[in-house]
Amino acid sequence: MNALVMAVVAGGFMLAGCNQPSVQSQSLNVSMLNRTMEMTDTATFGAGCFWCTEAVFQELKGVLKVTSGYSGGHVANPTYEQVTAKTTGHAEVTQIVYNPEVISFDELLEVFWKTHDPTTPNRQGADVGPQYRSAIFYHTATQKELAEKYKADLDKSGAFAAPIVTEISPYKNFYSAEDYHQNFYANNPNYGYCTYVIKPKLDKFRKVFQEKLRKSNPGQ
Repeated sequence: MNALVMAVVAGGFMLAGCNQPSVQSQSLNVSMLNRTMEMTDTATFGAGCFWCTEAVFQELKGVLKVTSGYSGGHVANPTYEQVTAKTTGHAEVTQIVYNPEVISFDELLEVFWKTHDPTTPNRQGADVGPQYRSAIFYHTATQKELAEKYKADLDKSGAFAAPIVTEISPYKNFYSAEDYHQNFYANNPNYGYCTYVIKPKLDKFRKVFQEKLRKSNPGQ
C-alpha cells in the first residue's frame, strides 16, 4: 500500500475519533480510498539513460512513483548487462505513475520532449545504442493520439533543427531495473555521471518548469 493510500486510510480512522471507525467513517474511508485508486494513470517514456529521466520526473507535482526499467524488447526479465549488449530490443525507460487530476499526460509529454534530444537516433549525448532511443510506449488510444499530435506539431513548428525520431509504440512490457538503478541520482549525487550530466540537466529543468515542481525538491 503506497503512502498516499495509507494516509487516506489513516484519515478515515481519525475521523471516527476512537479505535473503531463508525459506519459513516468507514463509508467515507472506502469512498476516499476508491477515489485515490482511480486517480492514477501510467506513462512509459524512454529518453536516454534512465538515471536522468527518473531524476527529472520524480520532481513533478502529481507524480506518485517513478520506476527505472526496460521496455519495448523481446527478452523477458532482462538484466542490465543484456540490455547494454544491444540484443534484447529493450530501451531504458521510466515508468511513471501519476495523478491525472494534478498533472496531465500532455504536461508529461512537454517535460519529456523538453528534457532530452528527440532528434538523435539511438543516442543521447555520449550514451549511444538502441537502449537509449527516444520512445513513448503508450498505454491507451488517447495517449497515442496525444503523443502523435504533439510530435507532429513540434516538427511543424521547427522547434528542433532536425526531424523528431521519437518512437511511438504500444506498451507491451515493462521490467524493473535492478535495485541499484532505482533512485540513482538521489542515492549517488556525487557519482561522476550525476555531477556532470544529471545535475546540470536538473538545474535547467528546475528553472523551466519551476511552477510544476514539488515544494520539497532539493535546491528549491
